[in-house]
Amino acid sequence: MNFYSIHAIFRFEMARSVRTLMQSLAAPVLATALYFVVFGSAIGSRMAEIGSIPYGSFIVPGLTLLAVLTQSVSNAAFGIYMPRYSGAIYEILSAPLSPTEIVFGYVGAAVVKSMVLAAAILITARVFVPYEVAHPFWAFFILLLCAVSFSMLGFIVGLCVDGWDKLEVVPSLVITPLTFLGGSFYSLNMLPPTWQTISLFNPVVYLVDAFRWAFFDVTEFNPMVDVAFLLGFLLVCIVIVGQIFRTGYRLQH
Repeated sequence: MNFYSIHAIFRFEMARSVRTLMQSLAAPVLATALYFVVFGSAIGSRMAEIGSIPYGSFIVPGLTLLAVLTQSVSNAAFGIYMPRYSGAIYEILSAPLSPTEIVFGYVGAAVVKSMVLAAAILITARVFVPYEVAHPFWAFFILLLCAVSFSMLGFIVGLCVDGWDKLEVVPSLVITPLTFLGGSFYSLNMLPPTWQTISLFNPVVYLVDAFRWAFFDVTEFNPMVDVAFLLGFLLVCIVIVGQIFRTGYRLQH
């Protein structure tokens, strides 16, 4: 394992984030803070508790995941698409780097960015609403697993798209709607039976449920099944990335 090369890619990606700190950190935190102001403080004070959990606290896990999932995909997709677009991908592919080391560099940087963003959002949320984490280890593990899985998805997106305008299609038109409809702002028990059944086909429902269980020790599904589902999704992404490097599909712009 060439750790020096992994560190070089990782350091380059992190340096780019520092240069664009307003876009990569400040903007998502500010957007999430507005959600807490509107839904947590303004609307939440007028809503009944959901399963003995104040509404403002109830939405903390969902809003955190909303930012983490979208930013994980965006960061990883942009990170690998930029060298494809500029032609620097030729230097990366000709360097003594294995596909695993390339993935570790780009995906690792995207994961760290997402985890820093999650920490900033959770700190910001504490200013607006009170909450406690019932299972800190599981909360960290689930959050890390989500960041890794969706960073891998973003890496696939960055390898497959053929234009800048298509980079945000998955985060904006797929991940965001699924997260909003995945129980981030409500419990599935509040929905009519038909919509509850439809929601079961939304994969983000299980991620939000697992993360909320780690916070409040309440769940609508088996949290271990939720984690198993997430591990399965990660495995699928790993297989797809491996196939892309094996065939060379879309590695060049």
